[in-house]
Amino acid sequence: MSRRWIRGLTVKILYPLLMLAGSFAKNKKEAYQRLIINLNNKLVKRERSKTKKILLLLPHCLQIDECTIRLTYNIYNCKGCGRCEIKDLIQIADENHLNLFVATGGSLARRIVNEVKPEAVVAVACENDLSSGIVDTYPLPILGITNERPFGPCLNTRVDLEKVKKAIEFFGKSPHH
Repeated sequence: MSRRWIRGLTVKILYPLLMLAGSFAKNKKEAYQRLIINLNNKLVKRERSKTKKILLLLPHCLQIDECTIRLTYNIYNCKGCGRCEIKDLIQIADENHLNLFVATGGSLARRIVNEVKPEAVVAVACENDLSSGIVDTYPLPILGITNERPFGPCLNTRVDLEKVKKAIEFFGKSPHH
């Protein structure tokens, strides 16, 4: 029996309990979601899943709000202006031969996962979308990276590119530097 059952307990029992507690202590909900993401990431790393079929899944809010190009349906429409990190993320995905998609929210993200059928996912999103996505796609190994929100939720968010590279590397790819 694999170590996956511990992750199953985390996502199927601990997560709902923490979300219930978070519904009573709203100021704690994001911290509970972060706890689930961090615990999931540790457990996924203990499982040591190696694969070449990795999906890099990004939130649409990484795209700068002043951009006139819609990336949700085809991220490769990006003109590479460098005002957001999409250009860098496309380069990382291309160098590593990854499937790369942008989602506008949890339901589109789940549909992408179902259609692409990856063996592992590196996902960037806010705590809410990441934690629920991890739960909904279990037992798929997902390494979640929370986005940085200097302008608040869903607006011109950022991601630590080194964390993305390290997550891809963990699953068996070695990002070019």
